Amino acid sequence: MNPSSKVVYLTFDDGPIPECTPQVLKILAQYGVKATFFMVGENAERYPELLAQVRAAGHAIGNHTYHHLKGYKTCTHTYVQDAERANNILQTTLFRPPHGRMKYSQKKALRLAGQTIYLWDVLTHDYNPCYSVEKMLSVVQRCTRNGSIIVMHDSLKAKDRMLLLLPLVIEWLQREGYQLGVLD
Repeated sequence: MNPSSKVVYLTFDDGPIPECTPQVLKILAQYGVKATFFMVGENAERYPELLAQVRAAGHAIGNHTYHHLKGYKTCTHTYVQDAERANNILQTTLFRPPHGRMKYSQKKALRLAGQTIYLWDVLTHDYNPCYSVEKMLSVVQRCTRNGSIIVMHDSLKAKDRMLLLLPLVIEWLQREGYQLGVLD
């Protein structure tokens, strides 16, 4: 994003899920910050009340496919159909490919369908049990710069580490003078 502006973007992949999303929303509300949630369509369809809560709280919604497909292992037609199925639920122009990878033909088709594709430049590794909260925070501190897009995971796999990390990241970003924005 814009490197001349001291704004960074917190993003969450894979939700919404009842075991995690409400806690993320509570933490974000405590600090008065907004984020962008790249949701798996299947989860949003299963938990429409969570999708509604995220929207009502003023956060941005992005598409993360319906089935969390690996683009590089899926034919373009199937991948695009899966993304469209998710978008029927999510109603967004923001898209993030699961695992941050997709084929050029998928990228081209999604762009033609009006999707803006966002990746990230700061990966917290919150899904990795080998990373301590201290190590994850160090990654954020070392790699964040103006315009950074930070990715965390709204998932069972990452939940415990992410919920400990999130307040620390927000507090550090605010101390450093960063504004937290939403992707649009």
